[in-house]
Amino acid sequence: MAQLIADRRDVDFVLHEQMEAGELSRYEKFAEFDKKTDDLIVSEARNLAIKEFLPTQKLGDEGCRFENGRVMVPDSFHRINKLYKDGEWLAMTDDPEWGGQGMPKLVSLAANEYFHGANASYMLYNSLSHGAARLVEEFGTEEQKKQCLRKMYSGEWSGTMLLTEPEAGSDLGALTTSAVKNDDGTYSITGSKIFISSGEQDMVENIIHPVLARIEGAPEGSKGISLFLVSKYRINDNGSLGEFNDAVCTGIEEKMGLHGNATCSLTLGGKGQCIGTLLGEENKGLFAMFQMMNEARQFVGLEGFAVSSAAYMYALNYARERIQSKNMMKPKDGSVPIIQHPDVRRTLITMKAYVEGMRSLIYYTGRCWDMAEVAANKEEKSRIMDVVEVLTPIVKGYISDKTLEVTSHAVQIYGGYGYIKEYPVEQLMRDCRIFMIYEGTNGIQAMDMLGRKLGMNNGKTFMDFLGEIRKSIDNAKKVSLISDLAGKVEELLNRVSEIALILGKAAMSDKVQNAYAFAQHFLEVMGDLSMAWMLLWRASVAAPKLEKLAGGSDPEKLRAKAEKNKDAAFYEGQLKTARFFIKTVVPVTMGKLDAIEGLDGAAVEMLESSFGSR
Repeated sequence: MAQLIADRRDVDFVLHEQMEAGELSRYEKFAEFDKKTDDLIVSEARNLAIKEFLPTQKLGDEGCRFENGRVMVPDSFHRINKLYKDGEWLAMTDDPEWGGQGMPKLVSLAANEYFHGANASYMLYNSLSHGAARLVEEFGTEEQKKQCLRKMYSGEWSGTMLLTEPEAGSDLGALTTSAVKNDDGTYSITGSKIFISSGEQDMVENIIHPVLARIEGAPEGSKGISLFLVSKYRINDNGSLGEFNDAVCTGIEEKMGLHGNATCSLTLGGKGQCIGTLLGEENKGLFAMFQMMNEARQFVGLEGFAVSSAAYMYALNYARERIQSKNMMKPKDGSVPIIQHPDVRRTLITMKAYVEGMRSLIYYTGRCWDMAEVAANKEEKSRIMDVVEVLTPIVKGYISDKTLEVTSHAVQIYGGYGYIKEYPVEQLMRDCRIFMIYEGTNGIQAMDMLGRKLGMNNGKTFMDFLGEIRKSIDNAKKVSLISDLAGKVEELLNRVSEIALILGKAAMSDKVQNAYAFAQHFLEVMGDLSMAWMLLWRASVAAPKLEKLAGGSDPEKLRAKAEKNKDAAFYEGQLKTARFFIKTVVPVTMGKLDAIEGLDGAAVEMLESSFGSR
């Protein structure tokens, strides 16, 4: 059961051997977080996730209850919420001044991987609470911070984000929720919001809603949007809770998955009594909210990866235990575990490549955040955070796309059993489908990559990002066991550079629609390149250690050692996984680049009537 969320050996490999988390303790900000402390944190999170969270995942799938404007979460969530809150897990990376622990983001991601893999529905409540609290910390007044932050970071209060409206989905500029200023400086808020994850629940005393609304008389469109704090219960001057604030839950959605998390419709000010306070500056609400959105998009990547990891571990365990059919090379030996069959092995190594590439990419992004925190100057910090900017649509869009693929593979490994609720992978596949939609659909992530990230700082940011990949390639070229793989990734990198230039120019020409029709393909290419980068980097770390264990680079010696030694087997697995991806998936990626270069206009030239009759 312990390995049915994440492979601890691989977690430790990425944390310590690839990302060198312990080195962060050299900086004063992270001085107390040495390797021993980091390992204790991850072990504690792992134990809590396995023993307490995991048993509630299937129970949570039974869903929430809605009665008279109130939402009751699954009963089993109350116990794990208390344990999570008592352990002070919500604010792992945050400022101790407001109740945070100040740990590196890299370490927190390793802990959170276990929590999200064990129960994604429950963790969604906490992730949104953290994002809302960060908004208050970044843009709030001193009074707002004193009222809310400690309560939110402790988990006593929760948070949400109120963006979407019935007639304004991804087009936030079309929202109609209004704000009228009162004599005391507060605002009366009126409007309706839909698809609000965690919008109402019974695990906390109060809920803080960051709400996008337009102040009376403000400009139309996105330029006239402001951000407000609206609490479920009003907050008195002494911090105690006052009367209900006319933020009414009118229903919850019956969804495909994530049943344990309430997706609510909320009516604000239906009785004219919803009061909010301005968060940040007037008409700059989208600027503030997009800080939360960027954190949320990275969270979706983490969420998707954690579910992928769990799906892979379940499938791997099942393939080792399920006896069916004979080994092709030993037909007289009787039926064998299905992991011995070539197609099952191909499926498993595909899953392994994506899961391990995702883990490295997620952790790498966390390390970037940490290095930005200790950067020597503003220029260095800006350079690091620009890398995170480029990675954000990949982390959100590509990883959530591949999560559906990985969970689908898991169902396939289980065969007919994978399709029924008795086994866990069916729920994981249903739960993860929303990841491609919320926090900005993956089509929007692709448009962001093409429309913003490709041209940031006149293209310098994008080229700096590719430069980080080139560093890993140059390092891998020096490792004899994988130098040929480094060459293949370099070919891909060079081709991406060429196509990015072509696509960028097309996006500013009369072929702009053709270019955006290929935005999703380009995001897929950037994701494939990122996976190849991370897997090559992993292999460059593993190869010298495998050679040392085997006493040389002779293939027979390496194999023989791997058959007898667990560490050698692990390192050998890194080389094989990198080789599989780079020699099997990367050639397909090169084909995608050829397609992008052609910029064929069939998609945009198609007549609406030609798609089919009404």
